[in-house]
Amino acid sequence: MVGAAGLKPIFAAVRARKMLAVANKEPLVMAGKLLLEEAAKHGVAVLPVDSEHSALWQCLEGRDPCSVKKLILTSSGGPFRNVKGSLARITPAQALAHPKWKMGPKITVDSATMMNKGLEAIEAANLFHVEAKKIEVVIHPEAIVHALVEFVDGSHMAHLGVTDMRIPIQYAMSYPGRLENHLPHLDLARLRTLHFEKPDMKRFPCLALGYEASRIGGTMPAVLNAANEVAVEAFLGGKAGFMDIPKVIERTMMRHSLVLKPGLEEILDADLRARQTASELL
Repeated sequence: MVGAAGLKPIFAAVRARKMLAVANKEPLVMAGKLLLEEAAKHGVAVLPVDSEHSALWQCLEGRDPCSVKKLILTSSGGPFRNVKGSLARITPAQALAHPKWKMGPKITVDSATMMNKGLEAIEAANLFHVEAKKIEVVIHPEAIVHALVEFVDGSHMAHLGVTDMRIPIQYAMSYPGRLENHLPHLDLARLRTLHFEKPDMKRFPCLALGYEASRIGGTMPAVLNAANEVAVEAFLGGKAGFMDIPKVIERTMMRHSLVLKPGLEEILDADLRARQTASELL
């Protein structure tokens, strides 16, 4: 299930005391703190399947939270990392031509705008109980290092692996054990080099908006997510330009009446109102 549609089923699963392996990031963005509180109340484990969050989870296992300085998410950079000039005339076909992944259209556009990393930063903040300012995003075109943890002594722990979602899915299924498989394995000698660079937040403002929504908290992440879903749908339907996506999201966030400690119904109401506002803005 893509997007906010997964929110109610996930809460229903928790209340039915089902262990969750979560691949849908949007419910963890919209209501992550509430979901984890509910899971703790029912004694349910919430296991991340998203490759970056699975990587962070594995790097953090057994670690004292006080020893952690920073969480680092990696991004392939999307299809427009090296494109020069304005992105205003980008077409849906260009945005859907991801150089690394085969994903659904909404997630692929999120990768192109780098909103996926904005959402992932919020998700990581909720899952691992850290502030967004302790989460960093770096561009890593090889997509071999899925995430890193920097500790207070300056050392880094990285999770490396081939780009195959079956591996984090398997780990969630086998946790706390590990199972053998016949999937492709990483050949370090063939890699030779790994590259890292800082993302350009001015060129990809959706990433900065993700950090801003996480900093504000409350219902704002739900508003960010809802406005993004509406704007991406409009872009894919030819009713909005590529750079209209961050504009619609930012203006929807500016019009929102924040609730700092929302319940589930208030989060759902914020989601609905944000969709209406984003549609009006479009």
